[in-house]
Amino acid sequence: MTSPLVHMKQISVEFPGVKALDLVDFTLKKGTVHALIGANGAGKSTLMKVLSGAHSHADGTIYINGQLASIHTPKDAASYGVQTVHQEVDTALVPYLSVGENLMMHEIERQPIVRWKEIHHKAAQTLKEMNISISTKRLVSELTLAEKQMVLIAKAVSVKCNILILDEPTAPLSHAETNKLFSMIHQLKQNGTGIVFISHRIPEIFSICDELTVMRNGTDVATHLVKETDPMQVIEEMLGAPLDEQFPNRTTKSEAPVVLEVKNLYDQHKLNNIHLHVNKGEILGIAGLVGAGKTELCKALFGAAEKKSGTVQLHGKTVHIRSPYQAVRAGIALVPEERRKEGILTEETVGWNLTTASLRTFTRIFSFLHRSKEKQAAEEMVKRLGVKTSSLETKVKHLSGGNQQKIAIGKWLLAEADVYLFDEPTKGVDVGAKKDIFSLIAELADRGKSVIYASSELSEIAGIADRVYVLYDGNIAREMTSPMTEEELLYHSTGGQS
Repeated sequence: MTSPLVHMKQISVEFPGVKALDLVDFTLKKGTVHALIGANGAGKSTLMKVLSGAHSHADGTIYINGQLASIHTPKDAASYGVQTVHQEVDTALVPYLSVGENLMMHEIERQPIVRWKEIHHKAAQTLKEMNISISTKRLVSELTLAEKQMVLIAKAVSVKCNILILDEPTAPLSHAETNKLFSMIHQLKQNGTGIVFISHRIPEIFSICDELTVMRNGTDVATHLVKETDPMQVIEEMLGAPLDEQFPNRTTKSEAPVVLEVKNLYDQHKLNNIHLHVNKGEILGIAGLVGAGKTELCKALFGAAEKKSGTVQLHGKTVHIRSPYQAVRAGIALVPEERRKEGILTEETVGWNLTTASLRTFTRIFSFLHRSKEKQAAEEMVKRLGVKTSSLETKVKHLSGGNQQKIAIGKWLLAEADVYLFDEPTKGVDVGAKKDIFSLIAELADRGKSVIYASSELSEIAGIADRVYVLYDGNIAREMTSPMTEEELLYHSTGGQS
């Protein structure tokens, strides 16, 4: 019998106060795509960090091609052909270097004299083979999130790569880019590469994967051939219980006053003549595919991007918001798409992150902090959000993606804004945490807050929004009211006019 490409046996990892992995087994076969799925905090990324050498203190054994492997560092893992494309792309690329330099870094480091023409030629060939149209001379800092992701994947497969770990690879990609990625995955499978596919997008798993392993609370609970299971069984195994209706039942308030109104908004690059309004207690959806302008709109309203022209009125009065500071003082909060880069401070604690946007609430005379009051508020928010953490002193970088997102939302719940901007709030979040986030957003609206929910997940927009503006290439293509279907939103998101 042929040995599996990877066999991880009885893997355990413990952090202070938390057992992240408990005697986990995992097997990857050559030339297959194996999905690793589970709720946030289940241990998926931790298990792959053991395989990729990022966690050197793990117990257990790893066999590669039937031989005992000694993996204690990323360099060890690379020697066995293990390459990883992480979910957070900005930490894996050097922003002030070009695409070609990032792609061919492994060759540049070995050359006493760098032949730049040859470096860019090889980089261009790599991109061409993967059908990626990006100039090798462009700086990484100039790339979109989707382009950075594609460069990272190209970089991983350009070196010795027998085992490719993809952590939420499609999260920043458009439908067309996702299809390109899937074509590349098929090609890698044919070459015998084993691929670990970590994703919360269940339909993608059933489309691209051969096998799947479900993890829950640091253990492996089930392994299936994809063709022998179904989405509902997998979700129940992930959560340990059946999934109830995801979207909360709400009654839209009729004739509520307008809280935020935008007229003739242009920015320097993407947005064209944007007109919109959101009412008190309303969840307003901003639907659109990747690159439609959703993030640019949210940042313009929050003062994090320059407006070229246009007016913004809050409670009927014109406001001039030129910075996030002014937005917060006006009562506007933003939960950004790139949470690790813009939404949280990963090196700070859970407690500090939760209260940092509302410190004025916890100050006493002469601006001294009321520490016990601050701690109590943070503890209540952790409990309310269901954040999985050993204590308030845990650094946020040690939390799972879904728990980090809850922290990014929770800090603004404490700040008590009037208008909440959510930009792709469920990106990289499991189905259980999504339901929690939807409930939080519905609760905000029920309390009279105005919510703008921007997402390319059109099923979510259809499920939670009271009213929707569809963005297409920086323009509002359509205004729609609930009920609406995902198919209708997709039609207008792709430029349909009727």
